[in-house]
Formats: sequence, C-alpha cells, structure tokens
Amino acid sequence: MHEANPQRDGISRRVVLAAGLTAGAALALGAGAPSAVAGTGAAADWFAAPARSVRPRFRWWWPDGLVDPDEIAREIDQIADAGFGGVEIAAVHHSIKDKSVLDTAHHGWGSRPWRDGVEAALRRAARRGLTVDLTLGPSWPVAVPGLTPDDDAAAKELAYGRAALTGGSTYRGPVPPPVHPAAPGVTRQQLLAVQAVRVEPAHSTRKETGLDPDSVQDLTATVTDGTLTWTAPEGGDWVLISYWVRGSGQQPESGPHSAPAAYAVDHFSPAGTTAVTSYWQDHLLTPSLRRLLRAAGGSFFEDSVELETDGLTWTPLLPEVFEKHTGRALLPYLPAVVLDNGNQVFAFEAQFTRQIRHDFWETVSGLFNRNHLTALRDWAHTLGMTLRSQPYGLQTDAIASAALLDIPEGESLGFKNLDDYRCLAGGRDMAGRKVLSCEAGAYNGSAYSTTWDRFLRTMGGAYAAGVNQTVVHGFSYATAPGVNWPGFAAFSPYNGTAGYGESWGPRQPTWRHVQDISGYLGRVHQVLQTGTARADVAVFRQTGYTATGIGASWFTATGVPLGWTHQFLSGPLLDLPSATVSDGRLAPDGPAYKALFVEGDFFYGSTPTLAVEDARKILALAEAGLPVVLFGAFDQALTPGVPDQGETDRLRDLLARLLALPHVVRVTDKAAVGDALAGLGVSADVRHATASTLLNAHRVTADADFYYLCNGKHAETVKPPVAAIDHDVTLRRTHGGRTVPYLLDPWTGEAVRLARYTEDGADITLRVTLQPGQTTIVALGRPGLFGDRHGNSAHAEATDADAVLFTERGLTLRARTAGTWTTRLSQGRTATTRTPAVPAPITPARWELEVEDWYPGPDTTRTEHVRRSVTLDTLRPWSQIPELADSAGIGRYRTTVTLPADWTSSHGAELELGQVSDTFRVSVNGRRLPAADRLHPVVDLGPFLRRGENTLEIEVATPLINRLRVTQPTVFGGVARQDHGLVGPVRLVPYVQAAVR
Repeated sequence: MHEANPQRDGISRRVVLAAGLTAGAALALGAGAPSAVAGTGAAADWFAAPARSVRPRFRWWWPDGLVDPDEIAREIDQIADAGFGGVEIAAVHHSIKDKSVLDTAHHGWGSRPWRDGVEAALRRAARRGLTVDLTLGPSWPVAVPGLTPDDDAAAKELAYGRAALTGGSTYRGPVPPPVHPAAPGVTRQQLLAVQAVRVEPAHSTRKETGLDPDSVQDLTATVTDGTLTWTAPEGGDWVLISYWVRGSGQQPESGPHSAPAAYAVDHFSPAGTTAVTSYWQDHLLTPSLRRLLRAAGGSFFEDSVELETDGLTWTPLLPEVFEKHTGRALLPYLPAVVLDNGNQVFAFEAQFTRQIRHDFWETVSGLFNRNHLTALRDWAHTLGMTLRSQPYGLQTDAIASAALLDIPEGESLGFKNLDDYRCLAGGRDMAGRKVLSCEAGAYNGSAYSTTWDRFLRTMGGAYAAGVNQTVVHGFSYATAPGVNWPGFAAFSPYNGTAGYGESWGPRQPTWRHVQDISGYLGRVHQVLQTGTARADVAVFRQTGYTATGIGASWFTATGVPLGWTHQFLSGPLLDLPSATVSDGRLAPDGPAYKALFVEGDFFYGSTPTLAVEDARKILALAEAGLPVVLFGAFDQALTPGVPDQGETDRLRDLLARLLALPHVVRVTDKAAVGDALAGLGVSADVRHATASTLLNAHRVTADADFYYLCNGKHAETVKPPVAAIDHDVTLRRTHGGRTVPYLLDPWTGEAVRLARYTEDGADITLRVTLQPGQTTIVALGRPGLFGDRHGNSAHAEATDADAVLFTERGLTLRARTAGTWTTRLSQGRTATTRTPAVPAPITPARWELEVEDWYPGPDTTRTEHVRRSVTLDTLRPWSQIPELADSAGIGRYRTTVTLPADWTSSHGAELELGQVSDTFRVSVNGRRLPAADRLHPVVDLGPFLRRGENTLEIEVATPLINRLRVTQPTVFGGVARQDHGLVGPVRLVPYVQAAVR
C-alpha cells in the first residue's frame, strides 16, 4: 500500500528553497484594436490595453522594515511604469546571514519604519492605480511577534515516546519521554496519554512497527507523579507509547524578523487565528493604514503551509472534534497517526490503518479550513481586503480550501505538474470565484541568469491548467547593509551561491523591454479572467491534496494530448450551490462539466473507496442526468474512513443503484476511459486527430468563446523537450448565430479575423502552428465583434498558397514565390490567383553592434554603462566574441538590406531572428515595431519596408550573469558562462499579397 504523505514528501523551501495559428494569420497587420466585447464590461481597448486589475504583480521583497519611504515610492513608480498591476510586500532576506545588521528592535517587521514604508507604498499605489498585498505575518508560516511557543495560540506538536517490553516483563519508571527534545523556547509539555499495545509483526512494514488494535490499553490514569508501573501480559512483545502535547517552537523562515521574536500560530484553532487578527488590530492597523488599505489594499497573503515539527502537527481541539466528526474516540487510534520527522511510526492492519489516517486528516482539514482560512478571509473582508493563500503543505483538502478562498494560489517551484493547478481550479470554479494566482518564476540557482523565455515557458502550461494571475518572484528592494552590486537580493547569495528566482527591476538590462512582457501577461490574464471557465470533465478526488504531482487516470497522460480538459473536485464541493445538473452538465452556470470521473484513491494505493455521503450525492447527480464513469472495482468499494456498523453495505447499495443507471459506466482498464466517454456521448470542446503537446483553456462570455492554446507540457521535467506542432484543431462554439474565428495576439494586442477555416455545425476547424512554449488565443464570436468590417464575407476553406488573410482589400492571398494558386471558398467555388516574382530570402552579411556594457557603479545601486562597438561578419553569442565574453547589458544590432526597384505596396517580408536572448525589440527605418513573440521571434515588416536601402535594428537585452561571474566570483563564479545576444540565423523572407477574386 502506497500512501503519499505531503508532510513527509512535499517540497519545503528549506529543502529546495502565427506564424501563430493559421499560417500568416498573425501577419495581417492593420486590423484595429478590438472593439468592446459585449458582456465583459470592457472598453474599446479591452484586450489591447488590459486594466491594472488583471496585470501581473510582483512579490516585493523587503529587508523587514529597513526601508526608506521615498525609495518605496520610487519603486512603486518603477513597477507601475513597467506595466504591472500591484505588489505583495514580503519580509524576505535569506541572503543576509548576519541578521544583526537588520536591527529588528528598530526596523523589524511591524515596527514603525515598516509601517511607514507600507503607508508610503499604499499612498503611491493609490495614485498610480496599483494595489498592495500584505503578508499576514513576517515571512512564513504565519506567526505573531511576542507569542511564545508555550502560549495556547502557538503552533503545537504531538511528540511521542516509546519503550519496548517482552511479554510478562514489568516497566517501572518515568513515563517514556519524547524521542526528540523540545525545540528551543519550549518550556512546557503535557502528557496527553500513555498506552500499551501488543506488537503484531504481520502488520509491520519496512518502516512501521505493526500493532494489534484490539490490544490497545490506556494507562494514563495509572501514572503517578510522572511515573508508571505496568506488567505486560504473557505472550508476544509489547510497546509503551506516550503522547506529549507541546509547542512546536517554529519561527518564521529565515528570522528573526521582529522584536520580540515571532512564533508560528496554531493553524487549526480559533485561538491561533485570533492571535493573528488581534495583533493587526492592536499593533498595526492605525487609522491612516486602515484608510489606505481601503484605497489601495488588495489581499492579505499566506504562503504555503510549511508547519515543521519532529512530531505530529497538532491542536488541543483534535480529540473532541475527531469524536464529533466520526463518532469515535481518537486516542485508541493515535498509534496509527503519530509521526517521527514526517514518517509514520506504527501501523495496524493495512486497510484499517488507511481508514484511521483518512479520518484523522479529514478532521484536521476541516479545522484548518474552518478555523484558519474561513476566519481569516472573513476578517480580511471587514477591512475591505481579500484573502489570497497557498492552501497546501499539509495533508488537508486543498481543493475544498480553494473554494473558500477569495484567491487561491499555486506556485511554479513547488508544483510538480499541471494537475496540481487543476486541483485548485476546480475549487475556484465550483465556488464561482474568478482568480487562480501563481507564485511564478522561482528557479533554484538561477538568480541573475533567469530569462523571460524560461519564465514564459513555465507559465504557458499553467495558464492552460487554470492559472489567470501571476505574482512574479520577484522584485527586491534596492539595498540593505553589506550587500554588493547590483543591490539587495532576497535570495542571493543563498548559502554562498546564486539563489532563487530573480530580482527584477531597473537593475536588470531586460527591464528596458519589460513592458512587452507585462503587456503580454496582462492580455493573457484579461482573457482568462473573462466570463466563465469551462472544463470537459470533473475528476472526483477523494483526498484533496495538491502539490503532489499525482494526476488523473487516462486524462493526464492520454486525454490531455487529445484536447480533453479536466479539473478536480473533492467531497465538500458537492455541497456547494453550484453542484446541480442541467442538460447533462454539472455546475451548468460555471465550468459545466460534461461528465464526472471517479477512480480509486491514489493517495491510498488506488483503493476503490467512496464515502457514503459522497456516493449519495453522486447518485443524485447521475439521476439528474450527469454522465458518470467509474474506474476500478467500485462494485466492491470500501469506505475511505473507518466504517460504522452496516456502512459498507449502505455504500455498495448506493453504488449498485448508481451503476444501474444507463449513463453510468464502470471500466476496469484505464485505456477504456475514452471509449466509455464516447459511448456516453461526451466529447471534448477541443479536438485534434493525433496526440499533441497542445494545451488549452476555454472561457465563455455572453458573446464569445475564448480558447487559450499553448504548445506546452504537463511538467517541466518531461523529456524529450516539446517540439513544434502544425496540425488541424477543432474548436466547439457555444453560441448560436453567425460565428467567426479571431486570432488575439497577446504580444501586440491586435485582434485579427481569421480567413481560413472550415465549419461543421457547432465546430470550427483551423490550423494551429506553434513553436515550443508558444501561445495564442482564438475567439469565436459574431462578425464585427472585434471591430473588423468584413461582415459575412466568404472565407477560405483551403488553399495551396502560404496563407490567406483578411486585409483592407478583403480576402487576400500571401505567397513567398511566384505562381498560380487555388483557394476553395466557403461559398463553394474555387478561386484562382496569380502572384508575380518575389525576391529571394536575404541573409544580412554584416552587422554593426553597439553594446551598452553594464558594470558596478560607485555604490551598491548604481551601474556604469561602458560603450563598445563591434563589427560582425557572422552572428555569434557575446560569450564567443572576445570583446564581450563577460559582458551583460543591451546590444543594438544594425544592418542594411536592399530591396529591388519593383518592390510595391503588395510586397512585404518576414524577419526571422532565429536564436535571440533574452528580450528584444525590432525597428525598421527608425520606426519601432510592436512587441514580438519572444518564443517565436518572427516579425512581419510588411508596410514598413521600402524599395532600395532599409535599415534594420534589433535591440537585445541580456541577463546580468556573465558580468556577475567576474565581479562576484565567490557567489556567481560557479555558474557557466551563458550564451546571449542575437545568434540567428537572421533572414528577411519576402512575400507578395494579392486579392482573392
């Protein structure tokens, strides 16, 4: 039996700390910005200029309160000017090993200077239209200054002691003490119970001592003055187990952050939450801060729940609540749940042990969701704030947590694959909430070498899995005592070497182009926060953990590559008002799942289990018309928890009734799931004939279907790398009436009506061509929805030319060579179009490169720019150019190309840049072009070229790592020199366009 234990197996920061859609469609420049999209409440620039509220945000790292209000205001301006929508203030300074330089007594978290900094941030944010989020405590997990480990509100652990006895022997002496000493600062511990249990070798595993549950004896009442005398019965071996409740003594990560020191709160009791809210009320929420929060406050934020203890995470409420929840006392079951450094210690018979642990963690989950998340959310609302939280790290139902939160959040570092996001997305969408956030772009050892290319590849798949808000990791405050150029960085150096993530901001050369990045992310967010998310199938997850990397049978490995989308639900979501069925759809006004898929519990050996109440709810949904597929031996299902008398029989009776329904199918072969769905008449909204790395997300408004498409992968560690895709894709429209497809370019903000596709009832089929990591957005809506004036014009269904597109001349053909081309039109006729000769592709032979080389300046935060000029006959990365081998900064590549005298307005050309790193911008004849796709660097120069000489300029910005390798070798010298700059090959590929008649 395999049991995934996130408390043991989960990642802790301490441990890890168009050329788009249809050929040429994206090249149809000249289409105006999208008009208002009815039903979205958007203005004419709804897509082109997304609102601040949907733009990406920064995690803003401060060295506690050692900040200057004027500098805080400047940094808000920098973030606003760069096109971002907000910040999250976080006290993080892992790079500062000598904590005494921070002087927590005067500049700690929550101190007067910290409050002054927060108020300065809020004042400037209110002026600039940004919002400011605040962590609930200093660093993580949530903690309160002045709380001691012995306080009732402090985080608790259940420690255990043990002593072995042979049958007939007598134990005399002190109650066995805990196997691990208490953490520093813990001065009290209370004996909860002491038990004697007979060892049962048949129940032992490699790591767990097997015990006989019928032999458990409670010896607590026999303890006198801390001593115990007990004689073991004859026959077999016995073990004495003692249980001690004490403070865990956990402090916020990388502290101290405050004076007095802070200790983590009990995350399962009202007392722990009250300690947090009372500290804010009594010490932090001045009248001015309250007013500013109303003006520019966003969310209170809680990071992932990393409660760390040598024993079992505990709260004194557990015995009482467990008995109320299950109808059984907890103490006789304790041997099966105690932990030692995250590992189970004892076990009863395997099935019984699984059931006990399920009941225990289900109880813990309810306490966490009720007493912690819900209470904090409701308190935040009294201040006009929301609660954003990463509700995972423990063995709790994060799917249910996501439904409670205003904004659930995942993370690109800790999440192992896209199904981790799909867990949170299910809770969000069933609860009718809008945003799923992501802590994005933390990479171990990549400080000052992270490229936006890597960031975009990471986030592409996350957006397809439900993410629609990005909190970039991160933006560091300018400076702190003892730091080196280019300034304070929260996580670098980290243990003496390059650390996590990035310190984005003006210290980075790529900041010159960061508006292109923020614009792209904002437009993606705009679409993915519009309307309602749709998913094909709801996967019922009986244990609602996330950040585990465990996916869904068939769907994750087979269904997703065929276009299927899915989200995860857990039992509590079936109690939500949205959990109704209409026209065969679950949650018809929300994700509108077409089927429910139920499988065995992956976290407990894939055992086919189902709670009676959940079975009853699923039966009711199926009786209302919802198709259901059960995978596994559900005719012999068991309860996930310890069953009451007759409970297993009641469960099987419910399942027999369920399986008797005509639209309920049970399969025992994973490969049969797809056929089962087809037999139920269920198909995906996105379909393609062959398996592909294409990922998708579907949003529906009153006027349009939006499809976000990404050529990505399920997890970053997947091998081999993603390859380019080029195949037909069928999209289903949900709206009646005349519907046409649009390509929405998130890089430029343009909405272009597509000119080549086929229709079949509610299906529209078009060609998708995407490079690895590349994304595009397709909207299906009425003609004119995005301002086009092509009305009910005919479109192309097929052509042998390079592309067909709509221009101001109507339906237009594009070709790279002379020829006679045929185009099959939607009216049923075939058009013939001739194009004249086209110049051959041009490879520039010579480049002038001017470099703005970045060096440490006269102080920590200032940078010197040294100008260098190089002539290149062959493009090479800077690392291979002797004058630039250790350079970092901004390079401007210039070349001249000559076009023939017969070049006309019908001609144009694509500029293929090949390999270019990191960010870039293109100018033609002194005119800067719109932002170009970073992951497919091909730019249409169409209307900007002229006969004769044309000057091309490509401005490229690099990360700082190559310079830091030589200026700070003790920290960055171990990082390999990286290849940046324009590497190519660069080609100008001419084309000609002609109207299709």
